[in-house]
Amino acid sequence: MSLPALDNLVRIGQLKAEACNEREVRRMLAMARTHLADSSQVGLSVEGRFISAYNAAHAASLAALRWHGYRSENRFVVFQCLIHTLGWPSHRWRLLDSAHKKRNMAEYEGFLEVEESWIEDLRTTVKDLIRDVSALIGA
Repeated sequence: MSLPALDNLVRIGQLKAEACNEREVRRMLAMARTHLADSSQVGLSVEGRFISAYNAAHAASLAALRWHGYRSENRFVVFQCLIHTLGWPSHRWRLLDSAHKKRNMAEYEGFLEVEESWIEDLRTTVKDLIRDVSALIGA
């Protein structure tokens, strides 16, 4: 399914058009569910729970993008495209964008500061995301 706004991102090199592979999309969604479950494990560190929740968000968002026939090599673009792939208004995907920034600080600068309550907010958003992607693909 071609989406005009995403076609524009293809033209400027932010996305690549690539035929949907339903098996790949379903595997990504399953991975998102696994990462989300991992993020609730009390034996994991705060950092581990955060990274698991973030990875769940990315896998589910990428599944939605792939469902529509696009791929991105830029993680933040995957979250920003939720406005087009799922109809999520900006206030819904902004938390994911913030998580991406926190993930980059941890990954590239070795600094991560997150509260338990913030991880729970992220997990709640990811649960909604997985639900919406599941509805999109009929899973």
